Amino acid sequence: MYKQLTLAFNASVGACLWALILVLTPAVGASDTSPSDVEPVDNNMNFRIVADSKPSIRDDGESTADHSKFEILEGPFESGPEVTKACLSCHTEAGRHFMQSIHWTWEYDHPETGQKLGKKTLINTFCTNAKGNEGMCAQCHAGYGWKDETFDFTNQDNIDCLVCHDRTGAYYKTPNSLGNKACSVMFEGKQPIPWSKVAQGVGKPGRENCGACHFYGGGGDGVKHGDLDSSLKRPSHDLDVHMDAEGLNFACTTCHVTRQHLWAGSRYNVMAHDTEGVGLPGERRDVATCESCHSDAPHSYSELIGSKLNGHVDKIACQTCHIPTIARGGVATKTEWDWRTAGKTKNGEGFKEKNYTQGNGEHRATYKSIKGSFKYGENLVPHYDWFDGQMIYTTIESQFDPAKGPVEINGFQGSHNDGKSRIWPFKRMVTVQPYDKGNNTMVYMHLWGDDNDAYWGNYDFGRAIKVGMAKNDIPYSGEFDFVETYSFWPITHMVAPKEDAMGCADCHSREGRLNELEGFYMPGRDSFRWLDILGYLALGGALLGVLLHGLLRKFFSHKNQRRDAS
Repeated sequence: MYKQLTLAFNASVGACLWALILVLTPAVGASDTSPSDVEPVDNNMNFRIVADSKPSIRDDGESTADHSKFEILEGPFESGPEVTKACLSCHTEAGRHFMQSIHWTWEYDHPETGQKLGKKTLINTFCTNAKGNEGMCAQCHAGYGWKDETFDFTNQDNIDCLVCHDRTGAYYKTPNSLGNKACSVMFEGKQPIPWSKVAQGVGKPGRENCGACHFYGGGGDGVKHGDLDSSLKRPSHDLDVHMDAEGLNFACTTCHVTRQHLWAGSRYNVMAHDTEGVGLPGERRDVATCESCHSDAPHSYSELIGSKLNGHVDKIACQTCHIPTIARGGVATKTEWDWRTAGKTKNGEGFKEKNYTQGNGEHRATYKSIKGSFKYGENLVPHYDWFDGQMIYTTIESQFDPAKGPVEINGFQGSHNDGKSRIWPFKRMVTVQPYDKGNNTMVYMHLWGDDNDAYWGNYDFGRAIKVGMAKNDIPYSGEFDFVETYSFWPITHMVAPKEDAMGCADCHSREGRLNELEGFYMPGRDSFRWLDILGYLALGGALLGVLLHGLLRKFFSHKNQRRDAS
C-alpha cells in the first residue's frame, strides 16, 4: 500500500512540478542558445553544419584575380559606363545575369497576389513615389543615367558595377538629372571620381556597399527600416552579433547569398515561417532566414529551457525575442512624417530646422521646406503582430475609404490560427501625405526637376500632383487632400547577444509587449476563471501530495525503527 501511494504521489508531484517549471522558466536569454555550428566551404561564404564546434566565418579577402594588374582597367575612363564595358569584357555573362535582378528592373511580379510591385511603380510613405522622380531617386538604382521613361534597360553598359563592387571608398552616386536649387546644393563640392582607381580596386561587396542605398533609403541615414543604418558599417557585438566588426564580421551577402546576381531574401515576398530549416547537404541557396543556418530547433535540448524555447519557434519569429529594440546604434530612425507642413519659406527661400540630436551626437532635421515635419526615435520597442509573409500593397490604382482610418501603404496578413503565421517585430512608419480626394487613390507627385512644375522648387502641391499624374497617364480628379498612412517593415537585423534576448515576463504578463494581440490565450497575460481554479487545485494537490508523502515516510520510518528495536 505504501509503495502504491508513493508511486501515485510521485507521479502527481512530478507532473505538477513539470508544469510549474514550464510556466516559471527563467528569461529567454538565460541559457546557452548558441546557433547550429557552421564552417565555410569556400570563399563565397557557403556553409555546412559542423557538430561540436563554434561558428566560424572565413573571409581572408583573397581572390583569384588582382584587378590592379589588368591593363584594360588602367583606363583612362571618363564615365561609369566606360568602366562597365571594361568589366564586361572579362565577366561576359555578368551583365545578362544582373539584368534579371530586381536591383536592375525595380520590378517584381508577385506570384501570389498578381500585383506588379517594385520601386518602379510603388507608392511609399517617405518621398511618396520614385516613379517620375528617377532623376533623384535612381541614385539607388544600380545603373547609370535613368532620368525618365527613355532609359534603356537592355543596354548592359548602363549597369553600374562599381556601386556594389568598389572597395576604395572613392566612388559615389549623384542625381541623373538637374534639380531645383533647393536640392542641387547638397551635391556641390564633390571631388571628381578617380575612375581608374575605383576600377582597379573592386572586390566582393561589403556592408558599406549595400548600405550606400539600404542604410540611407527613404531620404537619409536610418530613415526607413529601423534596423538598417550606418551604425552597421562597423557594429559592436552588442549591436549585431553577426555583423560584429571584431567578431563574425558578416557581410550582407553572408546571409543574402547570391547566384548569378540574384539575392536571397525579399521585402515583397517574405518567408515568415521557414519549416525546412537547414538544408542538406550544405547551405540552402534560396532563402535568407534564421532557420536556414540555425535550424528550426536552435536551442539546446540538453537543458529544460532549451526544449521549452524550441517549442516557441512555430509561433514566435526568432527576431521577436532576439531583436528587443531597434535603432539602437546611435542613429535615429524616422517614425513620423507630415507633408502638410511642407512649403514654408523664409525670405522666399526654403529652409530646414535641426532640433533632434541622436545618440551619436549628430543633429537631424525635424523640418524641411521640401518635405515637411519629422519625428524620430531610438531604442524603440517594435510593433508586433502575426505575419505569414504576405505583404499587401496599396498601389496607385488601389481605392480606399479615408474615413476608415490610416491607409496601409504596405500592410501584411497573418493570424494565430492559420498554421503559417508567427509573431513578428515590425517598424511602423506613420505619414500624412497627399491623396486624390475625388478618386480616393494615392497620387504621384512631380518632386524632382529644374522645371517650374517640380514641388521641390515651387512648393505647390496641386501643380506637382497634376503634373505627376498626367506624366504617368493616371486619372486625377483635380482635388487633393491629406490622409494618414502606415507602412510596416519586418525587422531582421540588429540581432542582440543571447543574454540580451527578451525574457518570459516581457510577453507573459499583463503589461507585456504582446498585449495588443488578441484571439488566443497566453499564460501570464490572460486569465480564465475555471482554468485558474484548475491550476490552483493542481498546485494545491501537488503541495498536499508532497506534504502527505513526507508524513508517510516519517510514519513508516518510525514504525520500522520500532520493529527493528523489538
